[in-house]
Amino acid sequence: MTQQWQKSTSSARDDGDSVEVSVNERGLIEVRESESPDAIIVTTPQKFALWIEGVKRGEFDHFGDG
Repeated sequence: MTQQWQKSTSSARDDGDSVEVSVNERGLIEVRESESPDAIIVTTPQKFALWIEGVKRGEFDHFGDG
C-alpha cells in the first residue's frame, strides 16, 4: 500500500515548498517538508492535535526571533 501524503492548506504557494501530513500503518502521524521528504517527524494523533492547536493560537509565531 502506498502512503498517501496530504499537502497543508497553508502551503498554497507554487514554489514547491510545502508541509505534508500522512498517517502510517501504525496510526501515527507523519509530517514532512516537501523539499526534504526523507526528514519525517512521527508523532501520535493526540500530540499532533495539541501542536495544531498551538499553531492556531500563534504560540510558535515568535519561533526563530531574537
